[in-house]
Amino acid sequence: MMLQQTVERLHELKLTGMAAALEEQLRLPDTVDLTFEDRLALLIEREVTTRHDRRLTRHLQLARLRLPACVEDLDFRSPRGLDKSLILRLAGGDWIRNHQVVMVTGATGTGKSYLACALGHSACRHGLSTRYFRLSRLLGDLVIARGDGSYTRVLERLSRTALLILDDFGLAPLKEHERRDLLEVIEDRHGRGATLVTSQLPFEHWHEAVADPTLADAILDRLVHQAHRISLKGPSMRASKRNGNSTSRKEDQGS
Repeated sequence: MMLQQTVERLHELKLTGMAAALEEQLRLPDTVDLTFEDRLALLIEREVTTRHDRRLTRHLQLARLRLPACVEDLDFRSPRGLDKSLILRLAGGDWIRNHQVVMVTGATGTGKSYLACALGHSACRHGLSTRYFRLSRLLGDLVIARGDGSYTRVLERLSRTALLILDDFGLAPLKEHERRDLLEVIEDRHGRGATLVTSQLPFEHWHEAVADPTLADAILDRLVHQAHRISLKGPSMRASKRNGNSTSRKEDQGS
């Protein structure tokens, strides 16, 4: 009876991991051979694991990553300029904590979005707030925010995000209001948050995509500073899959 009351108290205290572990111990006769210290250590370890899993789930839900990507599923064997040591270093998250930028370019199907989402997943694992947007969708959301009066709140929320992923930069030249909105987002994050940008355009053509020399200088100067550049090469991984040449990895889902 006392043990059942203890389980209930653990639930009341929101120590659900410890409660579940204690209930398991009650069902397993071998645990009686463990010392009190060992049983307590197991309960605490379960609570830590439960809280970590819950936090990861919450971060992933807020991130809204386009693809269920993980660094472990990246294909480093294909000859496409993917530096394994660099990617694993980025997966450690220090570049996010140091408010740096990652710029990923490559043709359609080379895995830009997958890589971006994999690094976003790693950020969530480290407990770092993350948000993924296709750039066109974010710019559209900002237009709506201007209209309903939430523009400032949206920008503040973006500025507080540890990692902001902007996918598909430069699909079309930016309009005047889009250029200014993008500058607001990048300016707010400069030195305060990390940004990851993907694009089909080579780096040297990003200036043209902004379509305004003055604003292009302002935007790109803030992105290029302390940026890690990744240029993906080679044929489309989706095309390779259709031709029966893909590996068993999951990466060919992304662009």
